[in-house]
Amino acid sequence: MAGNPEAGRPPAAPQSARIALIAATLATLGLLVLIYAGSRGLRDFDSALIGYAMATVVAFAALVYRYTVWIMRPPTWRYFKGGWSSFLSWRNFRRYTLLVPTAWWTDIFAQTFIFRRSPRRWLMHMSIFWGVVLSLAITVPLSFGWVRFTLRPPDDYEMWAFGVKLLVFPLDTVLSFAIFHALNFTAILVLIGVALAFWRRSREQGPLLTQRFGFDLLPLVLLAAVAITGLTLTLSSALWDGRYYSFLSFTHEIVVVAWLLSLPFGKFFHIIERPATIGVRLYQRVTQDLREGALSGSDARCRGCGELLPSARFIADLKAVLSDLGQDYDLDGDRGDLIDYCPTCKRRLRAGAYYHLVGKRFL
Repeated sequence: MAGNPEAGRPPAAPQSARIALIAATLATLGLLVLIYAGSRGLRDFDSALIGYAMATVVAFAALVYRYTVWIMRPPTWRYFKGGWSSFLSWRNFRRYTLLVPTAWWTDIFAQTFIFRRSPRRWLMHMSIFWGVVLSLAITVPLSFGWVRFTLRPPDDYEMWAFGVKLLVFPLDTVLSFAIFHALNFTAILVLIGVALAFWRRSREQGPLLTQRFGFDLLPLVLLAAVAITGLTLTLSSALWDGRYYSFLSFTHEIVVVAWLLSLPFGKFFHIIERPATIGVRLYQRVTQDLREGALSGSDARCRGCGELLPSARFIADLKAVLSDLGQDYDLDGDRGDLIDYCPTCKRRLRAGAYYHLVGKRFL
């Protein structure tokens, strides 16, 4: 990536906003087409779920917009571009075949990096993550009309997906109980994670000092409200003979819509950002191997003492990011750029500059 610093430069902020708006618009139109096609021209669309569906579409548009703006920030753009170029490289694919699936397991699905910090914190994250992901995997296809259930008299149910019959199962079986109560299981999983999160945030010194209600606590409150109001729907049907069901259903819908609309702007947006770390992991591994000489043409050494620096590619990317941010660390004369020096030599240069400015008062 060395060369012209203008190459690969991310768009300026106003242009990024326009690109993000276009991306969000196109993605939303694509989703609406998928809803129409997947519900067979809305024939399988349940009008009772229109509130959930519209909130999901709006949240999806906002997520695409914010994600696009985030990707186009100078540091993120460099990592994003470098990660994809590394991923699409045949040489890197042969060398790092297992790195990407391993990173998906350690960073996304199992989140083992959190377990090393604290098993309790890992259980909290896993409960919230899988509770939310599985709940969305169930509710989104249902609200879009992609999946539906029909009764086949006298005692069988049919499960359809995109107009294709997938499964026929009888009532009053373990399978039917698991299918119809899947959202209750995910709600309990979410409540376990939220309870652990509130316990941690009410007792540990770090969160107590830094947390903000709107950013850190309100998303957890909304998530708990979604799970609790969802469970009360089952309680109304199973224990209360359907009493209060309309009120509880309306309350649950309001809370779900509020949570969906807050998703692009709150703490849980990091769930959407997290997969990008896979590309960062690959980029870091490639640049590390470049530094260690595992790949050819990678030497980058300090201009002051000759100590080995991170790879030439990393140095070039760092200079480009700083240039994108309007920060110039070019030194006078033939001393090059401050980025071309190791930390020790940077401190020497800084100390020399201070001494030059203040003379003996420096001592």
